[in-house]
Amino acid sequence: MSTDPRSSWQLTDDLDGFHARAEEFLSCAPAPHTALLSVTDTLRERGLQAYGEGAPQFGTYADEAGRVRGAFLRTPPHRLLLSPVAPEAAGILARQLADSGHALPGIVADRDTAEAFARAWEKHTGATATPGHRQRLYRLAALTPPEPAPPGRARLADDGDRALLERWHGEFAEAVGEPAFMGSGAWVDSRLAYGGVTLWETPDGTPAAMAGVTRRTAGQVRVAPVYTPAALRGRGYGGAATVAVSRAALDAGAAEVLLFTDLANPTSNGLYQRIGYRPVGDFTQYDFSG
Repeated sequence: MSTDPRSSWQLTDDLDGFHARAEEFLSCAPAPHTALLSVTDTLRERGLQAYGEGAPQFGTYADEAGRVRGAFLRTPPHRLLLSPVAPEAAGILARQLADSGHALPGIVADRDTAEAFARAWEKHTGATATPGHRQRLYRLAALTPPEPAPPGRARLADDGDRALLERWHGEFAEAVGEPAFMGSGAWVDSRLAYGGVTLWETPDGTPAAMAGVTRRTAGQVRVAPVYTPAALRGRGYGGAATVAVSRAALDAGAAEVLLFTDLANPTSNGLYQRIGYRPVGDFTQYDFSG
């Protein structure tokens, strides 16, 4: 572990050490930390190369009393994930990573933190920070299934659905215009291991949509991804799958059920609010170049 004497960010490549140091901080507010929690959980369950061959990097930020007030992780080649922190803390981290020669493709964080880090990264590296996808985090309040529901039923995906899930996982990544965080085969292995994908089937047994869910950690789960093939959209299948996976998460004991939506997609934002999800906050992705 390294400590920059000019800051209180501690950097490490030790997952267990990071988890021990950051767990209480991340768990005290699981909603804004949902991505950090789920990625850390996957690394602990699936190994350090779950998201790529590069060595993951971690860090925590502490106040003068030694209490953790911020955390980040990065699983190369993906963008840095940063918890909400004060602008000065984001700036200190950008400077520290730049001074130590870290090359970053970008950052994902809540809107204000992402902007503060991006501006500081430009200052310290000369790179250009370009805003990309903007997302809104939602929390389930009272589940309100739409009426009438589409014909069919929900069921857990199993090993017999492997080829379908791999194909849909790839199609989802293409649809959102982002490379998948994990290869399709590895993603299916991970989700099937804990029943992490629900399918909505038409009455004749044809899968029409899927809704995934992360493992429960710190009492929260996140619904992701929700996907309906293009030819089957507009019939309520994706909403029905989301309702089914949300209800199952609540029945299994989740204290919070969360999901992200693309702010550029008014259809999905409207749908999730109609079934009971309420906004928590906005997140922004920046890409760095130059």
